[in-house]
Amino acid sequence: MIESYSFSSYYRPDRRRPNIGNERSIIAPLLCRIAVDAATVDLRHVRLDDNDRYKEDIKDELNLILTKEANLDQSARDFRQDVYASLLDEGYIAVCPIIADVNYSTYTVNKIKSARVGKIVTWYPQDIDVELYNEETGLRETIRFPKRLCVILQNPFYEIMNAPNSLMMRLRKKLALLDKIDDKTASGKLDMIIQLPYSTRHETQKERAETRRHDLEVQLNNSRYGIGYIDASEKVIQLGRPLDNNLQAQVESLNKQLHDQIGMSPEIMNNTADEGTQQSYISKIIEPVVSTLVDGMNRRWITDTAYTQGHRVMAFYDAFRVVPPSKVADLADKLLRNQILTPNEMRGILGFKPNEQESADMLFNPNMPADMQMDPTAGAEVPVEGDTGYEEPTMNEELPADLPPAEDTYNSP
Repeated sequence: MIESYSFSSYYRPDRRRPNIGNERSIIAPLLCRIAVDAATVDLRHVRLDDNDRYKEDIKDELNLILTKEANLDQSARDFRQDVYASLLDEGYIAVCPIIADVNYSTYTVNKIKSARVGKIVTWYPQDIDVELYNEETGLRETIRFPKRLCVILQNPFYEIMNAPNSLMMRLRKKLALLDKIDDKTASGKLDMIIQLPYSTRHETQKERAETRRHDLEVQLNNSRYGIGYIDASEKVIQLGRPLDNNLQAQVESLNKQLHDQIGMSPEIMNNTADEGTQQSYISKIIEPVVSTLVDGMNRRWITDTAYTQGHRVMAFYDAFRVVPPSKVADLADKLLRNQILTPNEMRGILGFKPNEQESADMLFNPNMPADMQMDPTAGAEVPVEGDTGYEEPTMNEELPADLPPAEDTYNSP
């Protein structure tokens, strides 16, 4: 059965629309690259142990949003990329619960099944107006939410990217001016002057010159190949290219300053960065952006009771992402030898099926003999061959009472 809808669109209506100044400029690739790289970091709802260490994943609705599906139109990864791209572009955004179990007496979210990213259009002391996509109507609508229910995020690079007088705003203005000059240059104008055989200082001569110019324009417009004619006494003077300015140099300078201030090297954009450069990029740019979302979710969507029970939203970075293939074997050997990962965990990271041997799920050093290691099943050290197990008593230990008296060698005959 085909349902009838009141609204339809040729373009995807829930897709985020960048700001006008960033949509068709060199800024858009920069923001897109950061958002795509940040979206590769996995987020999960987990439980910590008593020492605040990762213990296990919590299989609930929030974890499904972070790992499987965030709403009707977006997967978990699409949702994360939408969050980061909107955050970098807008400066302030709100991640709002769409389908959730809310306790309005305390303004806490107990269960959340769907979430979307919205643009904050109006601020109030306790509420915000958010422009969101309504999946029921297919339109973007402005909805008022209490601040305590939404994850309100601020770009960690706000002073560089989104402030009114920030470096990126200056770059946007310069790019707009450069585009305007380019459009004017490529507008199809001839940029020529006709020298008439008479003076144009008098009003009558000016009117005569305007009539002559109009006639020439009509000739060129009505001609199939743009050909016209002039009198033998007239002369055409072709103007050169417009006077050059330093606008292009200013754009290049501002673009370099923007990359330097946020820590984005040119090697990251052209995919030629080495391991050290990528590690710096992840720690200086990706980590602050991802941590902004993680801290916001822990603040709003993890209740106080769940927080005291060890519930957290955590980010998991792929340690092998920036490692060259030539160093994977060496790194895997170190992780196995130091009993950080089991062989099956390492095989899963590399994309291989788990091994069915029992030892493949145990932490042990494969480079040491079995009798020199801790028994993974018993938790006690296995005795080495030749060890009798006898320990001599120390000076503080008492001897057994049934031992025979020691012979006096000095009084013997």
